[in-house]
Amino acid sequence: MKGSVKGTLLSALMAAIGLSSLGLSACSKEEEEATEWDNWQQRNEAYFASLADSLSSNPAQWQRLKLFSLDPATEGKATDYVYAKTIASGTGTGSPAYTDSLLVIYQGRLIPTATYPQGYVFDTTVSGTFSITTGNVVKQVLSQMIDGYATALQHMHSGDHWRIYIPSDLGYGAVDNSNVNVRAYSTLIFDVQLVGFSHAGNPLPAWSARRR
Repeated sequence: MKGSVKGTLLSALMAAIGLSSLGLSACSKEEEEATEWDNWQQRNEAYFASLADSLSSNPAQWQRLKLFSLDPATEGKATDYVYAKTIASGTGTGSPAYTDSLLVIYQGRLIPTATYPQGYVFDTTVSGTFSITTGNVVKQVLSQMIDGYATALQHMHSGDHWRIYIPSDLGYGAVDNSNVNVRAYSTLIFDVQLVGFSHAGNPLPAWSARRR
Protein backbone atom coordinates (compact mmCIF):
# COMPACT_ATOMS: atom_id res chain seq x y z
CA MET A 1 0.00 0.00 0.00
CA LYS A 2 2.78 2.39 0.99
CA GLY A 3 4.70 1.68 -2.24
CA SER A 4 1.52 2.09 -4.23
CA VAL A 5 0.84 5.55 -2.75
CA LYS A 6 4.43 6.53 -3.33
CA GLY A 7 4.21 5.40 -6.94
CA THR A 8 0.96 7.26 -7.41
CA LEU A 9 2.43 10.47 -6.00
CA LEU A 10 5.50 10.12 -8.24
CA SER A 11 3.33 9.60 -11.31
CA ALA A 12 1.24 12.65 -10.44
CA LEU A 13 4.37 14.73 -9.96
CA MET A 14 5.82 13.63 -13.31
CA ALA A 15 2.51 14.37 -15.03
CA ALA A 16 2.41 17.82 -13.47
CA ILE A 17 5.97 18.50 -14.64
CA GLY A 18 5.03 17.32 -18.13
CA LEU A 19 1.99 19.57 -18.28
CA SER A 20 4.04 22.45 -16.96
CA SER A 21 6.64 21.90 -19.69
CA LEU A 22 3.94 21.84 -22.34
CA GLY A 23 2.58 25.08 -20.94
CA LEU A 24 6.02 26.67 -21.02
CA SER A 25 6.55 25.53 -24.62
CA ALA A 26 3.21 26.95 -25.66
CA CYS A 27 3.94 30.23 -23.88
CA SER A 28 7.40 30.45 -25.43
CA LYS A 29 5.96 29.95 -28.89
CA GLU A 30 3.26 32.56 -28.30
CA GLU A 31 5.81 34.99 -26.89
CA GLU A 32 8.09 34.42 -29.89
CA GLU A 33 5.24 35.03 -32.33
CA ALA A 34 4.17 38.14 -30.42
CA THR A 35 7.73 39.48 -30.48
CA GLU A 36 8.12 38.70 -34.17
CA TRP A 37 5.31 41.05 -35.18
CA ASP A 38 5.21 43.34 -32.14
CA ASN A 39 4.80 47.07 -32.87
CA TRP A 40 4.71 46.16 -36.54
CA GLN A 41 3.40 49.49 -37.80
CA GLN A 42 5.95 51.53 -35.86
CA ARG A 43 8.83 49.27 -36.87
CA ASN A 44 7.89 49.48 -40.53
CA GLU A 45 7.54 53.25 -40.42
CA ALA A 46 10.94 53.57 -38.72
CA TYR A 47 12.54 51.21 -41.25
CA PHE A 48 11.18 53.17 -44.20
CA ALA A 49 12.22 56.51 -42.67
CA SER A 50 15.79 55.20 -42.23
CA LEU A 51 16.14 54.80 -45.99
CA ALA A 52 16.62 58.56 -46.30
CA ASP A 53 20.05 58.03 -44.74
CA SER A 54 20.97 55.50 -47.45
CA LEU A 55 19.96 58.00 -50.12
CA SER A 56 21.99 60.83 -48.62
CA SER A 57 25.08 58.67 -48.09
CA ASN A 58 25.03 57.03 -51.54
CA PRO A 59 23.03 59.10 -54.05
CA ALA A 60 24.79 57.42 -56.99
CA GLN A 61 23.17 54.09 -56.13
CA TRP A 62 19.94 55.23 -54.48
CA GLN A 63 17.07 57.37 -55.66
CA ARG A 64 13.73 58.55 -54.28
CA LEU A 65 10.82 58.44 -56.73
CA LYS A 66 7.51 60.21 -56.26
CA LEU A 67 4.20 58.42 -56.85
CA PHE A 68 3.63 58.57 -60.61
CA SER A 69 0.19 60.17 -60.31
CA LEU A 70 1.49 63.16 -58.31
CA ASP A 71 3.23 66.32 -59.50
CA PRO A 72 6.99 65.59 -59.38
CA ALA A 73 7.80 69.30 -59.11
CA THR A 74 6.31 69.70 -55.62
CA GLU A 75 7.48 68.11 -52.37
CA GLY A 76 5.07 65.54 -50.99
CA LYS A 77 4.79 63.70 -47.70
CA ALA A 78 7.27 60.91 -46.92
CA THR A 79 4.92 58.13 -47.97
CA ASP A 80 4.37 59.67 -51.43
CA TYR A 81 7.74 58.21 -52.41
CA VAL A 82 9.46 54.90 -52.99
CA TYR A 83 13.19 54.33 -52.63
CA ALA A 84 15.11 52.37 -55.24
CA LYS A 85 18.61 50.94 -55.00
CA THR A 86 20.38 50.01 -58.23
CA ILE A 87 21.86 46.51 -57.99
CA ALA A 88 22.80 46.25 -61.67
CA SER A 89 22.19 48.44 -64.70
CA GLY A 90 20.89 47.12 -67.99
CA THR A 91 21.63 48.26 -71.52
CA GLY A 92 18.06 48.97 -72.60
CA THR A 93 16.73 52.38 -73.52
CA GLY A 94 13.37 53.87 -72.70
CA SER A 95 11.11 52.99 -69.78
CA PRO A 96 7.67 51.42 -69.52
CA ALA A 97 4.53 53.54 -69.44
CA TYR A 98 1.71 52.88 -66.99
CA THR A 99 -0.35 51.09 -69.66
CA ASP A 100 2.53 48.84 -70.82
CA SER A 101 3.07 45.12 -70.38
CA LEU A 102 6.27 43.81 -68.80
CA LEU A 103 8.49 40.77 -68.64
CA VAL A 104 10.11 40.56 -65.21
CA ILE A 105 11.60 38.35 -62.56
CA TYR A 106 10.93 39.49 -59.00
CA GLN A 107 10.93 38.64 -55.31
CA GLY A 108 8.83 40.43 -52.69
CA ARG A 109 9.85 40.48 -49.01
CA LEU A 110 8.91 42.13 -45.74
CA ILE A 111 11.36 43.97 -43.50
CA PRO A 112 13.92 41.85 -41.59
CA THR A 113 12.77 40.14 -38.37
CA ALA A 114 14.34 37.73 -35.89
CA THR A 115 13.00 34.66 -37.72
CA TYR A 116 13.50 36.13 -41.20
CA PRO A 117 16.74 38.17 -41.13
CA GLN A 118 16.49 38.78 -44.89
CA GLY A 119 12.77 39.48 -44.69
CA TYR A 120 9.87 37.06 -45.09
CA VAL A 121 9.37 36.21 -48.79
CA PHE A 122 5.67 36.61 -49.59
CA ASP A 123 5.90 36.33 -53.38
CA THR A 124 8.63 35.29 -55.80
CA THR A 125 9.37 33.98 -59.26
CA VAL A 126 12.91 33.04 -58.24
CA SER A 127 14.30 29.78 -56.91
CA GLY A 128 17.46 30.26 -54.86
CA THR A 129 19.72 33.26 -55.43
CA PHE A 130 18.11 36.10 -57.36
CA SER A 131 19.36 35.99 -60.95
CA ILE A 132 18.07 35.71 -64.49
CA THR A 133 19.18 32.06 -64.56
CA THR A 134 17.20 31.11 -61.46
CA GLY A 135 14.20 33.33 -62.14
CA ASN A 136 11.02 32.43 -63.94
CA VAL A 137 10.23 35.30 -66.33
CA VAL A 138 6.58 36.33 -66.00
CA LYS A 139 4.30 38.80 -67.72
CA GLN A 140 2.75 41.71 -65.82
CA VAL A 141 0.46 44.54 -66.83
CA LEU A 142 1.85 47.59 -65.04
CA SER A 143 -1.54 49.24 -64.48
CA GLN A 144 -2.59 46.18 -62.45
CA MET A 145 0.31 46.45 -60.00
CA ILE A 146 0.37 48.27 -56.64
CA ASP A 147 1.16 51.98 -56.88
CA GLY A 148 4.67 51.84 -55.43
CA TYR A 149 5.74 49.05 -57.77
CA ALA A 150 4.21 50.81 -60.79
CA THR A 151 6.00 54.02 -59.82
CA ALA A 152 9.45 52.44 -59.75
CA LEU A 153 9.04 50.34 -62.91
CA GLN A 154 8.25 53.44 -64.95
CA HIS A 155 11.83 54.59 -64.30
CA MET A 156 13.57 51.29 -65.12
CA HIS A 157 15.24 50.20 -68.37
CA SER A 158 15.42 46.69 -69.79
CA GLY A 159 18.07 44.71 -67.96
CA ASP A 160 17.98 46.85 -64.81
CA HIS A 161 17.94 45.06 -61.47
CA TRP A 162 16.61 47.28 -58.69
CA ARG A 163 15.69 46.78 -55.04
CA ILE A 164 12.54 48.79 -54.45
CA TYR A 165 11.29 49.87 -51.01
CA ILE A 166 7.59 50.69 -50.88
CA PRO A 167 5.75 52.27 -47.91
CA SER A 168 2.51 50.60 -46.91
CA ASP A 169 0.51 53.58 -48.25
CA LEU A 170 1.71 52.66 -51.76
CA GLY A 171 1.58 48.91 -51.11
CA TYR A 172 -1.18 46.90 -49.42
CA GLY A 173 -2.15 49.58 -46.93
CA ALA A 174 -3.61 49.39 -43.43
CA VAL A 175 -5.32 45.99 -43.68
CA ASP A 176 -3.95 42.45 -43.70
CA ASN A 177 -3.76 40.98 -47.20
CA SER A 178 -4.39 37.24 -46.87
CA ASN A 179 -3.94 36.67 -50.62
CA VAL A 180 -0.19 37.32 -50.36
CA ASN A 181 0.18 36.82 -46.57
CA VAL A 182 1.20 40.43 -45.91
CA ARG A 183 0.34 42.13 -42.63
CA ALA A 184 -1.18 45.59 -42.43
CA TYR A 185 1.25 48.53 -42.50
CA SER A 186 4.02 46.49 -44.11
CA THR A 187 6.88 48.14 -45.94
CA LEU A 188 7.47 46.02 -49.05
CA ILE A 189 10.90 45.22 -50.49
CA PHE A 190 10.99 44.03 -54.10
CA ASP A 191 13.99 42.81 -56.04
CA VAL A 192 12.97 43.29 -59.67
CA GLN A 193 14.76 42.75 -62.96
CA LEU A 194 13.03 44.22 -65.98
CA VAL A 195 13.60 41.79 -68.83
CA GLY A 196 11.56 43.67 -71.42
CA PHE A 197 8.35 45.61 -72.04
CA SER A 198 5.96 46.60 -74.79
CA HIS A 199 3.54 49.45 -75.29
CA ALA A 200 -0.19 48.79 -75.19
CA GLY A 201 -1.37 46.94 -78.30
CA ASN A 202 2.11 45.63 -79.20
CA PRO A 203 3.43 42.11 -78.57
CA LEU A 204 5.99 41.53 -75.84
CA PRO A 205 9.54 40.72 -76.95
CA ALA A 206 10.21 37.02 -77.43
CA TRP A 207 11.87 35.33 -74.47
CA SER A 208 13.16 31.81 -73.96
CA ALA A 209 15.44 30.03 -71.52
CA ARG A 210 18.07 29.73 -74.26
CA ARG A 211 18.57 33.50 -74.11
CA ARG A 212 19.67 33.36 -70.46
